[in-house]
Amino acid sequence: MSCGEHFCNECFDHYYRSHKDGYETFSSWKRVWTGNGKSEPSLKAFMADQQLPYWVQCTKADCGKWRQLSKETQLTAALASSYRCGMKLNSVKRVAGVTDSWWLSMLILPPLFKDSPASPFLSAYYPDCVGMSPSASPSNQPHGNQRPEQRRAAQPHTVVSSCNRGLFGRYWLNCEHHSDRLCVCVCVCVVPGLSPYFQPFYQPNECGKALCVRPDMMELDELYEFPEFSRDPTMYLALRNLVLAAWNRDCKEVLTLQKCAPHVIVRGLVRVRCVQELDRVLYFMTRKGLINTGALQIKWPLLPESQHNKVLVIGAGVAGLAAARQLQNFGMQLGLRMHKLGVRCELIQEGGHVTDPALDKRMDFHFNAVLDAVSEWRKDKSQSQDAPLGEKIQEVYKTFLQESGLQFTDLEEKVSARSWDHNECFAQFSGDHTLLTDGYSSVLHKLAQGLDIRLNTAVFQLKHTHAAAPHRRHAFMSSRSGVCLQVQHVDYSGEGVTVTSSCGSRWSAQKVGHSRSSPFCRVFSPHPSDGRRVSQVLVTAPLALLQKNVIGFSPPLPDRKLKAIHSLGAGVIEKASECSCCVCQCLSPAKALTAPRFVSGGAPVPHALLGR
Repeated sequence: MSCGEHFCNECFDHYYRSHKDGYETFSSWKRVWTGNGKSEPSLKAFMADQQLPYWVQCTKADCGKWRQLSKETQLTAALASSYRCGMKLNSVKRVAGVTDSWWLSMLILPPLFKDSPASPFLSAYYPDCVGMSPSASPSNQPHGNQRPEQRRAAQPHTVVSSCNRGLFGRYWLNCEHHSDRLCVCVCVCVVPGLSPYFQPFYQPNECGKALCVRPDMMELDELYEFPEFSRDPTMYLALRNLVLAAWNRDCKEVLTLQKCAPHVIVRGLVRVRCVQELDRVLYFMTRKGLINTGALQIKWPLLPESQHNKVLVIGAGVAGLAAARQLQNFGMQLGLRMHKLGVRCELIQEGGHVTDPALDKRMDFHFNAVLDAVSEWRKDKSQSQDAPLGEKIQEVYKTFLQESGLQFTDLEEKVSARSWDHNECFAQFSGDHTLLTDGYSSVLHKLAQGLDIRLNTAVFQLKHTHAAAPHRRHAFMSSRSGVCLQVQHVDYSGEGVTVTSSCGSRWSAQKVGHSRSSPFCRVFSPHPSDGRRVSQVLVTAPLALLQKNVIGFSPPLPDRKLKAIHSLGAGVIEKASECSCCVCQCLSPAKALTAPRFVSGGAPVPHALLGR
């Protein structure tokens, strides 16, 4: 079966010969395997799935040795997480050979996990195509008495209702009301006790979902990282699917090897190799951003110390803060350029009066009714039959436009009536409106917690220098200076990158030894007369600023990047609001552009702090 495991001729005869006692056991297993899987139910597969002993690692800190369980002992996650061997003997010699690079090539059959956390997510797939055993108990799987193709036909659908949504296209899931207005059906694998928004895997015949992977094949970057699994990816798929499922079940705590290893349930010495490879898979998935993301409480860096560099993040919006938080979790030292987070603004009308919540609710109801009619219209329309959203709203309900004062300018005319809410086809982006009672700043403050944030520093220039350029340290502008800087230019024509602000401050970085498997860089040696040094520069400027060429790049960005930047829409749908300590007087549009902005307490706020 592997180097260190085999079965003899006597065992072969016992299970394979029809007159032997073990034949019925083999036949029963074969029926289950054939009913659930696609691979051949051979005697070798039977031995690997049913007869080989389990191996388990001692959990004592001073031991960690691998021990073989008796044939009658069934391994569970609870047993694996608490097993203590109580022996002083050295580890079995057969275990030492498992770590050799050639060991995998001698493995007769790939490992197929039992009771994997990924099983509820993948009920529509053949188990042996996604690294799981077809012999798993049918009672543990939805529609377990059906073939996978029958399970796909019976796949639960999350019915997306058209009630209570606005122009941003958010829906209620599984809504039982307004059944005559149902407009979209999204194929979602419902896992008991888990929100339907958590969908780490594509279901069959799906594509284009956010943060999802194909559970039955490796992606290109995975093939680069794990080339040894390119011929037979079963072991990698089993490990990767297990990791993603475990993270989606509990995404509020760091996912570690100690949490995942007990769920690797497979017979034979291959379990030892699976646990060893699991550490690599966890590291790769963390670096890729599919697990261990967000505002986690990190007790130790997620990446090894050899990759703990300094990173300069330009821009501190949601993207900048999220990137900074993740880089800090990796162990990076950050310099973050941002304005102070403001308070939540009250929504006021053009005349300076606070919007009546009851009026806003009524208008929202009528507007949603118009969108419901548009949704009904688009059901059987193709791309060639598309029309501007404003035109369809006028056609459906002209009176509503008169009462609400809603106007469609050239920007709004670019919104598609057929695809204005296309994101609702994906579970991660669908759902009802969500109100953050304390404002969105609570999320930003959580992401910013513990970060090295420098205020009033906007970078003007990024310059990529050659290796022979003078070595510079990387300066950080303090908020106490009172100087507001801006990014002017990015010069990346050589091996080094120089960031220049409007006051002349510069930060330099050099990339050394960049590769697919090691995306981190080293820096210039610091010059004693300059500022601090960083090893990388990450630009998280808003798309609108990049489209307006506020930040220059030298040489210019490649045509493919410029085309991507300018082809994306930004700012077509937006809400504007202003906060004041008192009700403002009615302002004309011209005066409104020059009027001071106020925050809590009445202090004026510069225009630069207010985004559209």
